[in-house]
Amino acid sequence: MIRNPIPWPNGARMAAAITFDVDADSLIHVARPTDGFDRLAPISMGRYGPTVAVPRILDAYRRLGLRQTFFMPAWCMETYPETVEAILEAGCEIGHHSYLHENPASHSDAEQGYWFDRATEVHVRMTGRKPRGYRAPVYNVTQGVLDRLIADGFLYDSSLMADDIPYAMRTAAGEILELPVHWGSDDWPPFAHYEEIGYLMPVRAPSDGLRGFFEEFDAQYEAGGFWIGVFHPFLTGRLARWRAMERWLEGVLARGDVWFAPLEDIAAHVAAVRGAGTPVREERLPYYARPPHLG
Repeated sequence: MIRNPIPWPNGARMAAAITFDVDADSLIHVARPTDGFDRLAPISMGRYGPTVAVPRILDAYRRLGLRQTFFMPAWCMETYPETVEAILEAGCEIGHHSYLHENPASHSDAEQGYWFDRATEVHVRMTGRKPRGYRAPVYNVTQGVLDRLIADGFLYDSSLMADDIPYAMRTAAGEILELPVHWGSDDWPPFAHYEEIGYLMPVRAPSDGLRGFFEEFDAQYEAGGFWIGVFHPFLTGRLARWRAMERWLEGVLARGDVWFAPLEDIAAHVAAVRGAGTPVREERLPYYARPPHLG
């Protein structure tokens, strides 16, 4: 049961989005800053995402009539400009995902601001506009990042986990919509076999790794809610895994009552129905002004 349901367009039972974080080989450069440039196996694994997987994914979207959201570190955008062009030509959204997948929680406010603004400049130069949405690397949004999103006029964030459906976050700086994620619908836990950055998940069959996603979707469908999948092209975009996803998508779309859309469209819809009087739950921030143990 969802206590604060949102009406979806055209009588759809639920809203859904497949989001891909196109991190490419940024992860090895962040994790191994001194020698990552010469670790060819993880570089090649990351490169598979923009060069092989994204074209495969976009081909499926064109066949199925879908437009979806990709989050891409700005360094990856600069390194793989043909991938940016392909995503935009397919009518899909590219959201802000840092500059080099740097962790916001590991930087001062000044450092955060520098890398955030540098990434935004790349978006404007390569896409012709500021991004509308943001996802923090490893979901590590801080209060400073949220205030910056609000000050820069972002429509939504997609990093936090306080509800099953979109909600609003209000701070002293203003307000932003949250399109919530959860590790239960993230392909990192079932598929990340990446020794160089400390993850060695056991390799499993695509059907085993994806089953949790499909069960999460079914629960949201029953409740009339919102499902968002968080995927990485170099993980779920591999041939067998994407074949399983594509077959699942065909079945879901055949129902005819699921609204798949880019996150910016979903956020715009939530903002519109809220403005028309539909209540949307709010979270007020900051949660805490200082560490609780300090009293």
